[in-house]
Amino acid sequence: MKQVRLHGPEDVRIDEVPEPEAGPRDALVRVAACGICGSDLGYIRLGGVAGPTRRPLPLGHELAGVIEQIGREVTGLAVGARVVVHPGAEGNRIGNGGPEGGFAARLLVRNAVAGGNLFAIPDALPFEHAALAEPLGVGMNAVDRTDARRGEKAVVFGAGSIGLAAVATLVDRGVEDVIAVDLSERRLALARELGARATLRPGHDDVWKSIRSLHGEASLLGAAMAGSDAYVEASGAPSVIGEILAHAKSEARLAVVALHREPIPVSFLLLMMKQLTVRGAMEYPADFSQTLALLGRRDLSPLITHRFPLERFPEALAVARDAHVAGKVMIQP
Repeated sequence: MKQVRLHGPEDVRIDEVPEPEAGPRDALVRVAACGICGSDLGYIRLGGVAGPTRRPLPLGHELAGVIEQIGREVTGLAVGARVVVHPGAEGNRIGNGGPEGGFAARLLVRNAVAGGNLFAIPDALPFEHAALAEPLGVGMNAVDRTDARRGEKAVVFGAGSIGLAAVATLVDRGVEDVIAVDLSERRLALARELGARATLRPGHDDVWKSIRSLHGEASLLGAAMAGSDAYVEASGAPSVIGEILAHAKSEARLAVVALHREPIPVSFLLLMMKQLTVRGAMEYPADFSQTLALLGRRDLSPLITHRFPLERFPEALAVARDAHVAGKVMIQP
């Protein structure tokens, strides 16, 4: 079968590889939809998860499909079941450094466990919508880390798929006064579709003046701070964390979900004076099924802007790299 694999920095190929077979504790999934993640773009730049690897690295970890084969020791799962895959559960690292990846016709899921790494999806939920469960989980976990509550005010920096997932999660939880900040007007339009009250574009808008205008002000030693209660940093821009610490009101909360590979200067004087809470956010909520529940309540299809067959992966990759054009790009093997 054909599979997308990474052979080195910027060296992505569609390789011919043997068809996988399920072992006694495994399941074989026919992949219906797999999204291109910002992490994939980072892996491609580096040549691997943290740098070049000795062996080709299969890519793709945001996926849904149909079980085609199960091992004799697997229980609670059946051939023909429609499922979404948790790529990191039960010892797997699907598309994230492990030997399997979702940009292929078929995917081997090792140590298959119903409700562990494979979750049933209803017939009414399209596969490409179900494949949003993984990025939604990342954004949802970031929101969890802010402790945002109904009626509060939140700002999400970065309106890529993770930032947009955070916007959708906040709005779903009753945090309806959400501001999204991004350089791409295309992505800001998606944020508004998903429920953001307002959107700001750096270079076009005075971001912090606008946030204070929309969310009100709180005074600190005579200086006006933004009245926002919670922040999600999903942009990856080096300056954003410092700006939030400088402009946030006392006791505001920040979750950092963007991948910052280089050290970021942090003023611990501000952190101490304002009694701010800053937390990292990695991967998913403890209960992955929360993502499917939200997908059942809300239509997140505006996130998906492009669809490509596996054979056109290079074209899909070029689109995914252009933030002014793309939201979520789906591959349909």
